[in-house]
Amino acid sequence: PLPLPLGCDRRSLRSPSRPSIAAKGKRGEMQGGARACRMRSRKVAMAAATPAKRRLRTHKWKDVDEKRTSELLARPRVDFGAILGTVAPIVEDVRVRGDQALVELTDKFDKAKVALEDIVVDPRTMATPQLPDDVRAAFDVAFDNIAAFHEAQRTPEPTAVVETMPGVRCSRVSRPIEAVGLYVPGGTAVLPSTALMLSVPAAIAGCKVVVMATPPRPDGSITPEVLYCAQKAGVTHLLKAGGAQAVAAMAHGTATCPKVDKIFGPGNQYVTAAKMLLQNSEAMVAIDMPAGPSEVLVVADEGADPVHVAADLLSQAEHGPDSQVVLVALPGVDVDAIEKEVEKLLGELPRGEVAAKAIEHSYAVQVDSVDEAINFSNRYAPEHLIVNVEDAESWLPQLTNAGSIFLGRWTPESVGDYASGTNHVLPTYGYARMYSGVNLDSFQKKITVQSLTRDGLRALGPHVAKMAEVEGLDAHRKAVTLRMESMS
Repeated sequence: PLPLPLGCDRRSLRSPSRPSIAAKGKRGEMQGGARACRMRSRKVAMAAATPAKRRLRTHKWKDVDEKRTSELLARPRVDFGAILGTVAPIVEDVRVRGDQALVELTDKFDKAKVALEDIVVDPRTMATPQLPDDVRAAFDVAFDNIAAFHEAQRTPEPTAVVETMPGVRCSRVSRPIEAVGLYVPGGTAVLPSTALMLSVPAAIAGCKVVVMATPPRPDGSITPEVLYCAQKAGVTHLLKAGGAQAVAAMAHGTATCPKVDKIFGPGNQYVTAAKMLLQNSEAMVAIDMPAGPSEVLVVADEGADPVHVAADLLSQAEHGPDSQVVLVALPGVDVDAIEKEVEKLLGELPRGEVAAKAIEHSYAVQVDSVDEAINFSNRYAPEHLIVNVEDAESWLPQLTNAGSIFLGRWTPESVGDYASGTNHVLPTYGYARMYSGVNLDSFQKKITVQSLTRDGLRALGPHVAKMAEVEGLDAHRKAVTLRMESMS
């Protein structure tokens, strides 16, 4: 049904002889109110029949001053101050009351009934979910590709210890983070692909405790595709909860949920706020990266198919109304043609209304050269960067800031989201300037090792003692000099 005009209810649209509940005045006032509502309703119907065009605000780069550039590079603002005020009591409730708080909050926010003894389960003991053959095959291919790419990221330990000077040997070893928490969203869209993106590298890294948190379905069960991925990757615990309460449970631990050392995964603003809050708390937990709404920047040249460009833009816009998509158009690109394809596709998408809201704060930038396109992209630092141009490979050496890059005509962002093998948990909000996406190293620690002989300490010791003396740290100095004295 069409939305009602402000101030109307459905009763007021009936016969003028029948007053609405809110109408308490004279009969003429009731009739007039009904007529006014019917007129406003007809206007709403006409507006719905001819929706407004969703157009990307277009800017010519050569006409944009530095102030306007800063505004274009800024992301849609998220008021984390207000959100933290909502999240903090939830986090504290879970810290104090543990599993009981989880059960109640899951009922309240996820509208799901989960028994206290069932809030955390071992997926390895659960029956394998029945999936259609094509669905199972798709996730198996994704699993294999993600595993292959992350397995290749194993960095062999140095074959030889570095002897920095005679008798002074240094090396580095890798060790897995022992307990990790993986957040798999399940609100407006269920994301079993995220289950793979997080659990596969955790398994390859050798993490001993892997807790996967995901909102349950109304009956308390786990989405079959998420369960399948968790089982395939060897997840040790499944936490049937979402939102800030799930993040809090993993950070603090409960009677049934192990406390983890690091939390990974995307989520809504409440999940992000909980991660930010807890990494600076007594919980002693790390997070993968700061995160914001999803985003994509598409660079297109004259040869880029407008349909493909429009589809790429909308592939991120459909994530949420706060997503942002940006088109960087090289000379010869028909921006109007791309906008028409965006409008057409919006009418075909089940999540078209969500994507349309994202388009409202998205835009296009027209540039005059490749250098301008690269400069703008590097300054924007997108989560996803699609380079839909001729000879895209030649651009790579100059691209310095992006979460993940998609080169060429036949590389939609969707392949990275699902099954090419790269990880789709990426820095957003401009954080690609200083953060990497999730990778094998994210689940590991690097520990340095040093070993000195007597001769090594004789040679290095006097220099260390002198530096300690300069800094006024006499215990440091004595730790060296007392050893040297004992050698004589």
